[in-house]
Amino acid sequence: MGLLDGRTALITGAARGIGKAIAQRFAAEGANIAFTDLEVNQETESEIAALGVKAKSYASNAADFTQTEDVVKQVKEEFGSIDILVNNAGITKDGLMLRMSEAQWDAVIAVNLKSAFNFIHACIPVMMRQRSGSIINMASVVGVHGNAGQANYAASKAGLIALAKSIGQEMGPRGIRANAIAPGFIDTAMTQALPDEIRKEWIDKIPLRRGGTVDDIASCAVFLASDMSSYISGQVIQVDGGMNM
Repeated sequence: MGLLDGRTALITGAARGIGKAIAQRFAAEGANIAFTDLEVNQETESEIAALGVKAKSYASNAADFTQTEDVVKQVKEEFGSIDILVNNAGITKDGLMLRMSEAQWDAVIAVNLKSAFNFIHACIPVMMRQRSGSIINMASVVGVHGNAGQANYAASKAGLIALAKSIGQEMGPRGIRANAIAPGFIDTAMTQALPDEIRKEWIDKIPLRRGGTVDDIASCAVFLASDMSSYISGQVIQVDGGMNM
């Protein structure tokens, strides 16, 4: 018996990285997986389906309101329910505020924050009819304490935290929970490409003296998606090795 047996999870930006790790862990716990990315990803779909669950990849620009409505409608028709929503789609366009363009600001806010509004707005009616649901926003520790050179990214992630808290208050009476995960320094292809001195500087700030893994994030997501956290809503869990105590 898996912790998520028979449930359907919709995960945005899950063709690779943290989103893919969450999809795989959810599938291992028995959840059927619908996931989005800018293009259909048959390889990831096949890998998830091989775990013995139903899996389907959808092409969608998460920042597009109309596309999101269409995708959520398709998922509801094909899977029958949407029990878990993970808003994971995200990009970075870093730069100091004095040099940041309007386009850089708008792109990050649209993909990271507006996409979560789009999917929550589309999924809430489904979850309200079910009188249950778990919404997980993928934030960041920089959304808690900020970061120089990432004003757009930090603002978008702080928005995801406040959005989860607000939805938790609005939808709690309908049995719908909303929480946020704030990853710290996670070992991914992007962070592994950083110069060694930068990686060392980050890791020296972490009490556990290591970067996190995508599995660390996926474990937290399973907890928030499952009945283990049935009395937890409106919270942000920092998965950062103690970096931001």
